[in-house]
Amino acid sequence: MPRPYWNPYVAGAGLGLVLLFSYLVLGTGLGASGAITRAAVVAAHGLAPAAVEQNPWLGSYYADGQNPLAYYLVAMFVGTLLGGLLSSFAAGRIAPGVERGPTAGIGLRLCLALVGGALAGIGARFASGCTSGMALSGGALLQTGSFVFTGACFAAAFALAPMVRKEWR
Repeated sequence: MPRPYWNPYVAGAGLGLVLLFSYLVLGTGLGASGAITRAAVVAAHGLAPAAVEQNPWLGSYYADGQNPLAYYLVAMFVGTLLGGLLSSFAAGRIAPGVERGPTAGIGLRLCLALVGGALAGIGARFASGCTSGMALSGGALLQTGSFVFTGACFAAAFALAPMVRKEWR
């Protein structure tokens, strides 16, 4: 039998403490897209090293013999995945499956998730960071742009929700 979810206020306070700890220890905030970008650069380098090294943006990840994966965001990303796996196991909430609405097939759900994830990743690269980095880390620093961005995300979600609501009834 699965254990109940955490109280969202307790979980939010815990996340805030993790963010504070990140600033105190690392001198920087949280984020996820940087790790995925670095993993993609390493994969591209494995396929076409000359093309990656000659590219001004991608090549900068290999400047001075650096290893793109030797970066705090990569360790944080791996730790987040492992921590999520361990906590869901401890709570008895691990079960294979694809969450979807009654009218969406598994193929459609996986396809839409892949397309949505790719668009979010491209957007994160254009913005030089992801939602968590902007909303959490920027919001913690009281940056006006972070609050505008977070508000725009919520407004867009509320505006688009009626279009996909029928898939989740």
